[in-house]
Amino acid sequence: MATDALPDLPVRPVLPRVAATLAGTGAAVLVAPPGTGKTTLVPLALAAGGRVIVAEPRRVAARAAARRMASLLGEHPGGRVGYAVRGERQVSRETVVEVVTTGLLVRRLQADPELAGAATVILDECHERHLDSDLALAFLVEVRAALRPDLRLLATSATADADRLAAVLGAPDSPAPVLTAHARTHPVEVIWAPPAGPVAPPHGLRVDPRLLDHVAATARRALSEGDGDVLVFLPGAREIETVAGRLHGLDVDVVALHGRQSGSAQDAALRAGPRRRVVLATAVAESSLTVPGVRAVVDAGLSRVPRMDHARGLGALATVPVSRSSADQRAGRAGREAPGRVYRCWSPALHDRLPAQPEPEIAAADLTGFALDLALWGHPDGTGLALPDPPPAGALRAATAVLHDLGALGSDGRVTPRGRALASAGLHPRLARALLDGATTVGVRRAAELVAVLDDDRSATDDVVAAWRRSRSSDDTAWRAEVRRLTSAVDRATRTPAPGASPHGDTPAQTPALTAGGSAQRPPRDTLAPARDGGERRATVGTGASGGRLGDDLAAGLVVGLAFPERVARVREPGGRAYLMAGGTAAELPSGSSLAGTPWLAVASADRPAGARVARIRSAAPIDEDTAREVAAPLLTDATEIGWIDGDVVARRVQRLGAITLTSERLTDPDPALIREALTTGLRESGLGLLPWSRGAEELRKRLAFAHAALGDPWPDVSDTALLAGLEEWLDLGSVRRRADLAKLDVTAGLRRLVPWRVAGRLDEVAPERLPVPSGSQVRVDYRDPAAPVLAVKVQEAFGWREAPRLADGRVPVLLHLLSPAGRPVAVTRDLGSFWVQGYPQVRAEMRGRYPRHPWPEDPTTAEPTRRLKPRSR
Repeated sequence: MATDALPDLPVRPVLPRVAATLAGTGAAVLVAPPGTGKTTLVPLALAAGGRVIVAEPRRVAARAAARRMASLLGEHPGGRVGYAVRGERQVSRETVVEVVTTGLLVRRLQADPELAGAATVILDECHERHLDSDLALAFLVEVRAALRPDLRLLATSATADADRLAAVLGAPDSPAPVLTAHARTHPVEVIWAPPAGPVAPPHGLRVDPRLLDHVAATARRALSEGDGDVLVFLPGAREIETVAGRLHGLDVDVVALHGRQSGSAQDAALRAGPRRRVVLATAVAESSLTVPGVRAVVDAGLSRVPRMDHARGLGALATVPVSRSSADQRAGRAGREAPGRVYRCWSPALHDRLPAQPEPEIAAADLTGFALDLALWGHPDGTGLALPDPPPAGALRAATAVLHDLGALGSDGRVTPRGRALASAGLHPRLARALLDGATTVGVRRAAELVAVLDDDRSATDDVVAAWRRSRSSDDTAWRAEVRRLTSAVDRATRTPAPGASPHGDTPAQTPALTAGGSAQRPPRDTLAPARDGGERRATVGTGASGGRLGDDLAAGLVVGLAFPERVARVREPGGRAYLMAGGTAAELPSGSSLAGTPWLAVASADRPAGARVARIRSAAPIDEDTAREVAAPLLTDATEIGWIDGDVVARRVQRLGAITLTSERLTDPDPALIREALTTGLRESGLGLLPWSRGAEELRKRLAFAHAALGDPWPDVSDTALLAGLEEWLDLGSVRRRADLAKLDVTAGLRRLVPWRVAGRLDEVAPERLPVPSGSQVRVDYRDPAAPVLAVKVQEAFGWREAPRLADGRVPVLLHLLSPAGRPVAVTRDLGSFWVQGYPQVRAEMRGRYPRHPWPEDPTTAEPTRRLKPRSR
């Protein structure tokens, strides 16, 4: 379409430069704020040079862009302008501009890397940094370098942060050109409207109802303070439903707009109505879309982003504060057609603390599908690809491990035939596994229905079976279209044998839908109407292929379990809400859940909010133990366990499903060597306090510690560290079989085993238990401090000593604690000679009046030592 025939939007003057730049360099970045016309005018202008593919991050944006461009040509989608999104396609031989989602573009690149027939690819809204957008960008850069140097590539962004995009698109030292189109939007007045009272910050998916009340009140205020429609930004469909209820009774049309709606419902929201409207939208309305008639925006300041707990395998959506750039884009919606207002439900101070840009999805999301795409492309770890940001190493390892478990990757990291079958379903690999493998047991139709439910986070119940029945009985056209698409996906996977043999050899038991050669078994069509009574709960798993039929509960549990085998969970206590998942994560059902007390669950969705003690089960389906064993077969183990567990020796034969103990039987004849090993482990974990330390054993250990400290080898080191490290050398466990038996051990004999025979006879010389003192008494030496053995003796019994006795072959003087007649220390000294001269006179002066019946001679070195009192005078 000729440039001068296009509408006079801000991007139009830049179009000739865009075309010329692409013709010269082949790649460029176009920075154009919302409202400039970049999404609709640029593709039409570039179509003169050949077929154009436009990639949008969202289905609603793809359909809206195609309809807008077709209307500019006076046509309907499917003519010169068409679109293709998951489950819907409107194209023809005449189509020269095709709008697709970035996910669909990635699928096409995997199937046809050259994009035969396409002259230009436009990646719209690259600033949003979705996983599929990053992948499409990296794949296209490699396609241009290796296969299609003639392919023109334009990346567009609504923000000015384009340097990274330019670096990715350009040569190492020559970034791609950056072109800018300046917006001619109308002025937008910013009105700060924080709640008057305290509001709790978002927690997981929970948004404080007081904030939603405030958003609804602010929407009413916006209606009263000006004309035109009001666009309200909320984080998700549930909040939209809540605020819609708060606006009931207004003389306006309240319209919802979010990504889970049917195409017709989304299209209706993007058309002006006969009277004023309040459009309640998620982030889908931030960019690419024009909601007509909007004069005011009410921004709740929240966005919903994917988060992944890689350690526990729990993925969920989290509600986070919006970034400043996103807040600016939202505000811009109010100035598309006339001057407008934006009501921000937060303060200027909080605005300054918001992040400048949204976090790239690659930084925190589940990377399982991303890793499969990398492997399909031939770069299993992403090395060498022009990704704007590399994937986090830990997250990529976790994703790769899941793909190995699914049989999607071989030991060499390459995609297996099964991996290609999973990728062809257009689902997360876990859900694709549930679809293909579940179809062989529950039937194609029911597997497709259940996976469509699992892939939709709109359900207001935590019971997957209830959500499934509600969807079957509703007129949800989007869900039914997805079921048809998934049914066709199963047919394609089973109709086309995968070439070659799987690198895994025979197909593992956990992937029953594929044969050893990678081709799939034909699942039953399940043409009978699904039962609505819940069916039996104890049906036998695996009967689908032979004509048997599972009830709804068990069918749902089986499909959920196939997708998330590590989330099969057993109730901790009968009738309770607490569960333990096979993966080891503790989880709880919400209060009042109809699933509480169900013995076994297959958990479809769970998250663990920051600071929470256990995970929260968001949706699950009942399952029985037999089915749990079937779907989580790789986690099923039979083992003989002899070890130190929970503070004692355990010898048992145990069967587990991951972390869940199914059966446990005590062993009557365990291997004595393994028992000794368990006891040794227990002592090292719990410490030497488990042993029966008699006074004699403690005293011997102290004497040996002194000998080692004073003389070193060959006297043994008897510290905790040394004794625990060498338990086998000194402690004879004999017939000990459990913790209580440790009380029978002779620790003293064990310690003596550590003393070499050549020095064992000298222990009483080196570290005597007692020392004789001048009075004739044998006084015990205190060896608690190996560096300073203490001899506590009364002053009168030390008369005649001129110096303190020495130990360890004369190397260490004892530390004398000289006591009063009452046994209280009056002096502490190693230099007894100095004490008699300097300290004793003061002690004598103080003590002789207090203890007159005890001798206090002037010269203690010549006085007779004594233990006795002087006789009383008569």
